[in-house]
Amino acid sequence: MAESIQSLDQLSQLKGAVTAPDAPKYEKKVDKFGRAYATGKRKDAVARVWIKPGSGKVTVNTRDIEVYFARPVLRMMIEQPMVVAARKGQYDVICTVAGGGLSGQAGAVRHGLSKALTNFEPELRSVLKKGGFLTRDSRVVERKKYGKAKARRSFQFSKR
Repeated sequence: MAESIQSLDQLSQLKGAVTAPDAPKYEKKVDKFGRAYATGKRKDAVARVWIKPGSGKVTVNTRDIEVYFARPVLRMMIEQPMVVAARKGQYDVICTVAGGGLSGQAGAVRHGLSKALTNFEPELRSVLKKGGFLTRDSRVVERKKYGKAKARRSFQFSKR
């Protein structure tokens, strides 16, 4: 049985004995080829992303990023985690992405790239988490309801 505490001195001694649990330690996760892997999701798109140290070449579905994502805004979106983590041009990125449109796919690649960076360099987690890159954007298209033209739009109303 535990002893009962009789004075404040005993309480202060007890307080020193109990330690708070440390923050979870994240470790580097790489495969036998030295690549870090992660999946990213956005809307209906799912991206599988591998990163490895290299020259900064980004390949999406076996095509160069400039070919696959022609709009500069989408390319900028994908490069954001690398820029925030100050790792632009240090990793080669290979990803396969399926489902959704180009915007959703770019968001999925960005999410997967952020997670892969944290798998390769766990100390980047706080920087990427602060930037909001590790959080899955849960916004998806609202379903159509019966009795409505779309999710919320009603059919045209005729008074007479």
